[in-house]
Amino acid sequence: MSFFSSSANFVRYAVSGDMPERFWDMAAERIRALAFRDIDDTYDEKSVGWVSIHNMFDSDFAFSSYAAGDYIALALRIDERKVAPAVLKKCCMKEEERIKKEKQVPRLSKSHRQEIKENMQLMLQKKATPVPAVYDLVWNLADSTLLFFSTSIKAQELLETLFKETFGLTLTLQIPFLTALHLLDPGQQAALDRIAPEVFI
Repeated sequence: MSFFSSSANFVRYAVSGDMPERFWDMAAERIRALAFRDIDDTYDEKSVGWVSIHNMFDSDFAFSSYAAGDYIALALRIDERKVAPAVLKKCCMKEEERIKKEKQVPRLSKSHRQEIKENMQLMLQKKATPVPAVYDLVWNLADSTLLFFSTSIKAQELLETLFKETFGLTLTLQIPFLTALHLLDPGQQAALDRIAPEVFI
């Protein structure tokens, strides 16, 4: 999901932890260290890292392209090789039939079938083209909030891990109540204690 789309889904995070001195120097070093690495020409199963919010192929961040005033704008890119279960099943059955005819046996042992499955998974995975997914984020340094443009739990977990590894700071997902606490002034926050759940039918 893109920050630049006309409509978007996103989740809000609070960023907690002490900002290091010379933050921008540290950020430049760590973002480049954990930038996305292409796996098209390898047999790696997965790659996760930072890319430019403007271009999924830009992981060099020339002129600190992620910096915009008091904001950091990045994209989380995840490339993963996937083998469709139906394709794996078909290839395994085909290989099992070939071996049964070759050895002239009515069936194969469970361990032999498991070995075939593992070998076939590896072979198909090597042939598969990595499937990319890109998720934008915008971090407001002034008020320690971050918007992440995905509602995928898997993507959120990867973001939280990579963000901690990159900046040494922790992300806390903001449910509506916590968001309201953050946005309202102290005089208005007391009203939240009187809120009760309702069922709308």
